Amino acid sequence: MGIVSPAHTLKAYRDALDSGRISSRRLVDDCLQAALDPAGEGARTFIKVFESTARAGAEAADYLPVTPDLPLRGIPISIKDLLDVEGETTRAGSVVRNDAPPAVRDAAVVTRLKDAGAVLVGRTNMTEFAFSGLGLNPHYGTPRNPYARGEARIPGGSSSGAAISVSDGMAVAAIGSDTGGSIRIPAALCGLTGFKPTARRVQTAGVLPLSPTLDSIGPIAPTVACCAMIDEVLSGDIHVLEAIPLKGLRFGVLQGYVLDGVEPHVAARCDAALKALSRAGAVIVDVTFAEIDDVPRLNSRGGFSAYEAYRWHRELIERESARYDPRVLTRIVRGSEISDADYAELAKERARIIAAAERLFADVDAWLMPTVPRVAPRIADLEASDEVYFDANAAMLRNPSLINFLDGCSISLPCHLQGEAPVGLMLSARGGDDSRLLSLACAVEDALADSGCAVQGRQPLV
Repeated sequence: MGIVSPAHTLKAYRDALDSGRISSRRLVDDCLQAALDPAGEGARTFIKVFESTARAGAEAADYLPVTPDLPLRGIPISIKDLLDVEGETTRAGSVVRNDAPPAVRDAAVVTRLKDAGAVLVGRTNMTEFAFSGLGLNPHYGTPRNPYARGEARIPGGSSSGAAISVSDGMAVAAIGSDTGGSIRIPAALCGLTGFKPTARRVQTAGVLPLSPTLDSIGPIAPTVACCAMIDEVLSGDIHVLEAIPLKGLRFGVLQGYVLDGVEPHVAARCDAALKALSRAGAVIVDVTFAEIDDVPRLNSRGGFSAYEAYRWHRELIERESARYDPRVLTRIVRGSEISDADYAELAKERARIIAAAERLFADVDAWLMPTVPRVAPRIADLEASDEVYFDANAAMLRNPSLINFLDGCSISLPCHLQGEAPVGLMLSARGGDDSRLLSLACAVEDALADSGCAVQGRQPLV
């Protein structure tokens, strides 16, 4: 894979670029080599590789000054196929939009990335229109999870290509979207770190929507610090990642359905992570949230995502329904059953539950739970059965989507041992506490690394 590795942090690459030890051209060439390798996952990872513009951007970056105003100077970043790029058609992982007009301007986050000096290497594959947590795509293929690659397991979704672009050295970091877990799920299943900011934190102008109420834009990267660096660029909020000692911090382990059906391997790794935090001095307490059972009931007909997606897609479905992924289409059309009155009541109930959750968040520093309850299943098993597909999709979305409903911020950290199936531990906080959560996550990441977990970014740059 050349010099790019998920074991190297964004800061390490930036320091190496700033000191002249490597060039952006070499770094980008290595990413492109991995993306274009016919024996690799690139053809399933990218909808489009920006081969010529990425090389030109890298050459230009090598002549730019070293300045704090260019925090991503020369760093290769991938972007999800939901984000507008001027002159490019935004397909959102679908063939339905092949004839859509090119974007007339960059999405707000793309502008921020370019202004920070990033080199965009391509548009990453995704579940069609971002409406699944598994990552399967019948139009462009499904990239294979880096774990036990020969077994062809799912990468997680909907930001499937985003995760694989990082795990396979095709980008140093990736930009994804998260409406119900679409950043955190692939991060958890692929052994990476994924940060879902508070929804209102990052501008969504120029991002094809799934659910404007819930949509968030954030990074998938090797470490918490990498995610924080990207989030600074996307949000404009400068982070000071404090060295917070774990001793005396209170972490609440959310009880209830979020712990149902957790596979033994996931349970064992998350339990070991909690013990590591306890040994480091953190106080681990159970949190019972009475209103938690109201959330699946309120979402039983598809919730905000189905209602809002159907209204965006309705006319397109009338013309092009035969070209949609049938499983995605099934989820979208459920929104036709939700009336405007139902939607207004859903919003009212959500506000009530958020208020109750914030009272509980105030008693602890963060909530902890497994990001997803299962290890990545095999692609073939999901392709073969609608029943298996929809059961797995519900399981993957269950825990992370709760935090979207609660308008919180959340991050998934790898907590498995090297060589094991990846497992994610999810830390969550109330909306607006993003900077504090990232600092807490850094402390948790250190404790997990000390306990032998497969936290990325711990090796020196070669």
